[in-house]
Amino acid sequence: MTTIYTFGPFRLDVAAEILFRRAEPIALGQRAVALLHVLVEEAGTPISKNTLIESAWPGLAIEESNLTVQIAALRRVFAEEHGGENWIETLPRRGYRYVGPVVAKEQKSHSAVAEVPPAPALAVPDNPSLAVLPFTNMSGNPEQEYFADGVVEDIITGPSRIKWLFVIARNSSFTYKGQSVSVNQVGRELGVRYVLEGSVRKAGQRVRITGQLVEAETGVHIWAEKYGRPLDDIFALQDESP
Repeated sequence: MTTIYTFGPFRLDVAAEILFRRAEPIALGQRAVALLHVLVEEAGTPISKNTLIESAWPGLAIEESNLTVQIAALRRVFAEEHGGENWIETLPRRGYRYVGPVVAKEQKSHSAVAEVPPAPALAVPDNPSLAVLPFTNMSGNPEQEYFADGVVEDIITGPSRIKWLFVIARNSSFTYKGQSVSVNQVGRELGVRYVLEGSVRKAGQRVRITGQLVEAETGVHIWAEKYGRPLDDIFALQDESP
């Protein structure tokens, strides 16, 4: 048996750990789905931050900012619906609660639940091809997510000017934001030979960017580098980055 929660145009399949908007699966990480499960299970009831953290990161000691980032990811999904940005209410110093559309819960046998087929592998182009994944925000400050995303957007723009290099667009590569995926999966689903992943750490007036270029099929690291600069020199750093 598996549990299905439906609310508004959404359907949460607990066993598959997938949130659907109508018939379309939504790109959400495992942590965000686990948090949503707890919130809709106890719809209208305040859930403490500790309870939410334990549900998504069982047995791990993490910073509270990680919870904030995942709640923000859920709110971005709901914000596409009228009033959806208010479906998850923040309770200062207490936690969060779900206050959106009425939640219906049902139990279904596994045979009755439609399985979502894996994404078909795309053909890899003859020319070198690259996907730049969203960089990990290492600062612990969720407000720095926008800064990290901006750095990645500039990195994508640079190689995109090279005519013989096929670079995946931002909208496609950013569907993996907040998810734990293998470079092999990314290469198969986006049809690329190489994947660039990395992290951004901003502390005070300095920023550090690390990057690793990986061959998608084999997982072999082709290149890795670390860059550090004063924050007021960020544009020069972006020009120097891969």
